[in-house]
Amino acid sequence: MNEKTTPEKLYLYAPPTDLLADKVILVTGAGAGIGRGVALAAARCGATCVLLGRQVPVLESLYDEIISNGGPEPAIYPLDLQGASAHDYEELATRVSEALGQIDGVVLNAAQLGTLSPLEHTDVEEFLRVLHVNVTSSFLLLQALLPYLKEQRDASVVFTSSGVGRKARAYWGAYAVSKFGIEGLMQVLADECAETGLRVNSLNPGAVKTRMRATAFPAEDPDKLLTPEAVSAAFVYLLGTDSKHLHGQALNAQ
Repeated sequence: MNEKTTPEKLYLYAPPTDLLADKVILVTGAGAGIGRGVALAAARCGATCVLLGRQVPVLESLYDEIISNGGPEPAIYPLDLQGASAHDYEELATRVSEALGQIDGVVLNAAQLGTLSPLEHTDVEEFLRVLHVNVTSSFLLLQALLPYLKEQRDASVVFTSSGVGRKARAYWGAYAVSKFGIEGLMQVLADECAETGLRVNSLNPGAVKTRMRATAFPAEDPDKLLTPEAVSAAFVYLLGTDSKHLHGQALNAQ
C-alpha cells in the first residue's frame, strides 16, 4: 500500500505478517468488538499486545486465542477507565515500559454509548460519565504514555472516532459530543507532535457488527455489517510503516 491509497479502501488493506514485528501495541477496550478484532489482527502481524479492559475473563480468553494463533505472548492489564486516576495511568505506563521495554503504538478504542435521548432529558451524571470514559481517560492515558511513545522512531496513536463525531445527529448526546472531543484531542496532539516521530490520526470504523451498534440500531440487520475482524486491517495499517505519510488525519475505514 502506498501514498495513493484512498481512505475508503483502508479496510481492504492486506498487512504483511511482519508489519508490527517487535512492536508493543496497547489496545483499550480490548475485551470485545473492535478492540478485540484489532488486538487479534495486530498480534497476527507480530505485535506484542497490551490488552486493556475491565473484565479479566474476556481478556484471558483473548490472550488464549492470540497464543493459539501463534502470536507473541500478550500482556493483560485490567483497568476500569471510569474510576482510574492519573496515578493509575502513570503506574500503567511505568509497568508496561519496564516489563516490555517499549511502547510503540496505542489504539484508543474503549467507549461508552450512553442513552440515546434528547439533550433536554439527558441524565447529567451519565453525560459526564460518557465524556470521562470516552475523552478524559484518553487524555490521561496519553499524558502518561507520551514520554515512552516519543522515544520510538515510528510510533503511532490511533483514536477511534465515529460518524457522529464529525457530523452530529439529534439524540446522540454525550456520545456524539465525546467523539467530537476525540477529534479535537487528536488534532491538538498531532500538531504538538509534528516534529517528532509520533504519528497521530483518528479512524472512523463505520458500521460494524458490535454490541454497541446493535444497541444504537436495534432494527438493523447485523449480517449486512462488517465484522470487527474485517475492519481491523484499517487500524493495523495506521499502526504500521505503510502509513508513515499520514499524520493529523481524520480517516474512514470504509
